[in-house]
Amino acid sequence: MSHNKSSLTPGDVENLRRRSAADSSERYVEPDQHHQLPRRQSQNEWLGVGPQHPELGAVESPPPEASSHHICHYTPKCFLTVHRGGHGTSARSTPTRGARSTPSRFGEEGWHEGTTKTTIRAENEVEAHREANNYKFGFRKWKAHVTERPIEDQSDLIKELYSDLTVMKPREGSVLTLGNILYVFLFGWWISLIYLLICPVMCLTIFGVPYGKLCLKMAWYFIWPFGRSLEKVGDVVRRPIVRPPKIEVIPEEGVSEDSKDHTRDSAPLLMSSPLPVEIPVPEPAATKTSHHWCRISTYLWLLLGYPVLVVVHCLACVLSWLPVFTIPVAKMNARMITKVLLMAPEDVQIHTLEKMYVCEGRVILCCYQAFNVYYYKYTVQGISIFALNLLPLVVITLVIGYADHEHAYISAETKFATAITSIIPLSYFIGMGIASISAQSNFAVGAVVNATFGSITEMTFYITALLRGHKAATKCYEEIVKAALTGTLLGCILFIPGICMVIGGIKHREQRFNSRSAGVSSALLFISIGGVFAPTLFSKIFGNLVCESCTSTPGNGSVPFVCKDCHYDSSQTDQHFILSQIEPLVYTISVLLPAAYLIGLIFTLKTHSHIYDIHISDGQGGHAHAGHHHVVWSRWRALGVLIVATVLMACCADLSTENIEPLLMDASISQYFIGVTLLAMVPELPEIVNGVMFAVQNNISLSLEVGSCIAVQVCMIQIPLLILFNAFYDVGFVLVFSDIHLWSSIFSVILVNYIFMDGKCDYFQGTALVVVYLILLALYFFAPSPRSC
Repeated sequence: MSHNKSSLTPGDVENLRRRSAADSSERYVEPDQHHQLPRRQSQNEWLGVGPQHPELGAVESPPPEASSHHICHYTPKCFLTVHRGGHGTSARSTPTRGARSTPSRFGEEGWHEGTTKTTIRAENEVEAHREANNYKFGFRKWKAHVTERPIEDQSDLIKELYSDLTVMKPREGSVLTLGNILYVFLFGWWISLIYLLICPVMCLTIFGVPYGKLCLKMAWYFIWPFGRSLEKVGDVVRRPIVRPPKIEVIPEEGVSEDSKDHTRDSAPLLMSSPLPVEIPVPEPAATKTSHHWCRISTYLWLLLGYPVLVVVHCLACVLSWLPVFTIPVAKMNARMITKVLLMAPEDVQIHTLEKMYVCEGRVILCCYQAFNVYYYKYTVQGISIFALNLLPLVVITLVIGYADHEHAYISAETKFATAITSIIPLSYFIGMGIASISAQSNFAVGAVVNATFGSITEMTFYITALLRGHKAATKCYEEIVKAALTGTLLGCILFIPGICMVIGGIKHREQRFNSRSAGVSSALLFISIGGVFAPTLFSKIFGNLVCESCTSTPGNGSVPFVCKDCHYDSSQTDQHFILSQIEPLVYTISVLLPAAYLIGLIFTLKTHSHIYDIHISDGQGGHAHAGHHHVVWSRWRALGVLIVATVLMACCADLSTENIEPLLMDASISQYFIGVTLLAMVPELPEIVNGVMFAVQNNISLSLEVGSCIAVQVCMIQIPLLILFNAFYDVGFVLVFSDIHLWSSIFSVILVNYIFMDGKCDYFQGTALVVVYLILLALYFFAPSPRSC
C-alpha cells in the first residue's frame, strides 16, 4: 500500500476525522437497496469492518504508518442475510489476491442453482425482523420503517425536510424556480394583500403605527420570501464555513496493481470535497425579555390585527400542508403565528441573502423553496404524511354518513366517494400495525396476527355488502362482491407486478428475482384458481342452460330454434341441484384451499426454508443486537390501532355499501366495472405503493410477492371465510361466477406464469401485463350489467 506524501496540521486532521466519521456512518446498505450495489468491496470493507468479521471475509488493514491519514470509524449494524437458494458461499466473500472481482449480479448461473447468498444490513434488531418477515410466505410485505431513525443518521436531503426554517445556509443556484413562482399565484398575493389591508387599520389607531409598519414589511416579504430572512435585531448567530485543504494521494513508484486498486478505493477518504464542512450552529444566546408587552400598541395589535392574521396563516397552513409537497409554506406560516407576529415590531428586520453568502446563521425564519418533491418521504411519528393527511377524511365520512341518512345535505354519491377513500388510510394503519407487531414478536404471534388482520380490510367490505344485499332481497350485491373478488385477483396478478416491473425496469434496466420462490407462488395460484372456479365449471357441465327467448318458424320443422342470451344462471337453477351437489362441492373446496395454504406454509417455512432462508447477523458472526432504536408503535399500541382501525373500516365499508345504490342504478356504468376497479383496488393502494417502492430499490422479488401473496390469500383464506360465514348466517352466497370472471382469471394466471419462468424481468414485460389488465378493464367497462342488478 502506498504512502501519502502530504502534511496535515492538527486542525486539518480533526476536520478529516469528522468527515470520515460522517462518511462511514452513512456507508451502509439500505435493506431494500442491496440489489443495486456493484462490486465495491475493497472500499466499503476496508472502511467499515476489519478482520474480526469472518462472515464478510478477511480484509486487509492499513499499516500503522498510514493511520494518521486514514481515519476509520465503524458503527455496528444489524445484517440480514437472505439465502436465495441452497447453501452456498456469501455474495460478499473477498476474492483471492491478484484476481479482480467482477460486479456481483447475484449469480446469473448460480441463481437457478440456488447457491447465491445476499447480505442486507438493517439498522437494529426490530428492523431486521421486519425485513425477515418480508421474505416469509404468508406475511404482509411492508416497506416503511417501524422504528424512528435518528435525524443525525439521515442524509442531508432528509434533514432538510425536517428543518424548522431557522437556519440559513449557503445555497447554490437560483431561487427563481417553478415552485416558487407558483407560490406567488397560490399563496403570496393574497397573504400580502391581507397585510396591506391591516396596515392602515393599525396606523389609524395612532398607537399601532409600529405594527402598521410591520404589516408593510410582511406584505413585502410574503410576496417573495425566498432568499430573504427574518431576523431579530442583534440576535443572529453566524459562523463562517470552513473548507478543508485539498489533499492529494501521490502513489509511490513500483507499487503492484493490487495496491493501486486499494489506493484508488481509499482516495475518496483523503481527497476533500468542494462541499462545505457542516458545522453545528449554536442556539442564540438568551436575551432579556422585551417590554413590548407593557405597551398599549401590543394589545391593540392582539385585538385588531393578530386574530385576523392567525386565521389567514392557519388557512394557508392547511392549504399548503394537504398537498404534502408544499409543506415548507405551511412551516413558514406556522412560524409566523407562533413567533414573528408576537415579537416587538422594531425587533423584526428583513435581510436579503447575497448570492455568495459564505456564513451559516440561525435566524427567525429563512425559506429557500416552496415546493419540494422529496416530501413524499416525510413522516410524523413514523406515520406517512399521506396517510396522516387522509385521516381527517375518516371523521368527516362518519359524521356526514350517519348524521344525514336522508341525503338532505350531502348526496349519496359524495358519501360513497368519501367512504371508499377513507379505506385507504385505514388500510395503511392496519398494515403498519401488523408489521409493528410482527417485527417485535416471535414467529407464532406474527403468523397469527397476519392471518387474523391480513385480510380484515377486504372481509369487512364483503360481509357488509352481503348483509346489505340479503336485507334488500337482491342478488346485485352478491354479484358486486364476486366482481370485487375477481378484480382483486386480476389486480394482484397483472397490475401490481406489471406496474412494479415498469417502474423498476425503467430505473434498473433489467431486474432478477428468485424464480424458485416465484414458482411456489405460481403453483399456489394455479391451485387457488382451480379450486375457486371448480364449482363454476361444475355448474356449467351439469347445470341447466337458461335462454331468455327461443323462436322457430311455424309449420317448418326443418328450421332449428333460435335462442338468444343463453347462459348458466345459478339463481334460476334447480334448488335441489344446488343443495345436493354444488353446496357440498363448495364446502369441500373451502376445506381443501386452507389446507393447501397450510401445506404451502410448511413447505416454505419448515421443510424447504432454504428457498427463503434468512439469517440475521450483527456483522460479527453473531445474532443481531438490540441497538439504539425507538419503536414507533409498541405491541400494545399497535394492537389498539389495529382494533380501532378495524372498527372504523367496518363503519366505512357499511357507509360505502349503503350509498353505492345510485351507482348501481346508473345504466351508463357497468356494475362489473365498479366491482373490479373501485371496490377491488382502492383497499390495495398501500400494497401497490409498497410494491413500487420495493421495485425502485431493485428488490423486484418482494414486489412480485406482494401481489402473489394477496391473490393467494383471497382464494385460500377470504373466499373460504365467506363460505363459512354463509354457512352460519345464510346470505345466499353461492360460489358460482359468471363467464367473464372465469376466463379472465384463468388467462391472467397462465400469462403471469409464462412471464415468471426465466427469473428476470424488464419494463417491456411489465408493460405487457399492464396492457392486458387495461384490456380486461375495457372488457368489464363495456360488458352489460349482471342480470340480478
